[in-house]
Amino acid sequence: MIKKLLIVTLLLLSTMGATVFAQSATRANHVAIYVKDLKKSADFYKDVIQLEVIPEPFHDNKHVWFRTGDHTQLHVIQGAASVEQHDINTHYSYSVPDLAVFTKHLDEMHVKYGNWKGDSKSPQLRPDGVKQVYLQDPDNFWIEINDDKF
Repeated sequence: MIKKLLIVTLLLLSTMGATVFAQSATRANHVAIYVKDLKKSADFYKDVIQLEVIPEPFHDNKHVWFRTGDHTQLHVIQGAASVEQHDINTHYSYSVPDLAVFTKHLDEMHVKYGNWKGDSKSPQLRPDGVKQVYLQDPDNFWIEINDDKF
């Protein structure tokens, strides 16, 4: 009887521990960027990056939200006083199924992109084998586009 009680208690505690861990694990939810021209930025993310516009709760014409994954979003917010320069080291990244198809789309949209150094439009290879290119949005935020598998 004591042995069964001990086993049940240990199983219960291990399950509770897994539940606590699952509830407290950190994961991405959204990225918010503050932009000067909301329409210009929203058009860029919709037409160039090809993100899906999703409903946003403010309904104040100062926010546009985009789906970036199953449970992740990009929130674009109107109100920046000016367009600032940003270092390429600070960037966010999106993966596409076929980088060649996406860079052809960028060419058709006349969007400037290139490798990390900015001296070639050819994708570069990351140390983990993923091909990537970089571009900037209308507010000069850097974006990496790669062919990492979903």
